[in-house]
Amino acid sequence: MIDLTIRKATPADAEFLVRGNASMALETEHLSLDLDRLRDGVHGLFDVPSRGVYYVAESGGRRVGQMMITYEWSDWRNGDFWWIQSVWVEPSFRGQGVFKALYAHVEKLARANGGVGLRLYVEKDNERAMGTYVRCGMARTAYEMFEVDFVIQRAESH
Repeated sequence: MIDLTIRKATPADAEFLVRGNASMALETEHLSLDLDRLRDGVHGLFDVPSRGVYYVAESGGRRVGQMMITYEWSDWRNGDFWWIQSVWVEPSFRGQGVFKALYAHVEKLARANGGVGLRLYVEKDNERAMGTYVRCGMARTAYEMFEVDFVIQRAESH
């Protein structure tokens, strides 16, 4: 395992986060994201902290991984679930504990803040990621995900 530091991201990390998000979308879903929209989205999280927070993993002062957390209120449990999103690890650092370190950091914070749990969604064919999540102690749920993406609908109608 390599020496890692996990820290809260700052706006100075934005271009790393944009690159990581774009790379992750291309790798896992074969989507080429609009970089200007993505950049605005990354800055939108920094502009409105209640939306969530990014964490960055560093090794030797180099950014090597990222994770975003957003929040979902659960009335059933009277607490927040933290959603893990926008996970990406530099390819040359994969398999070296970067995700595990990010996850452990976030899990510790969630427990300390009274969070009721951690959730994430994963592309249905990403078996490697699913194996990693299970090894971190997560379990598959009985839920499927549905969505309506108004941004995509607007783009397709023009």
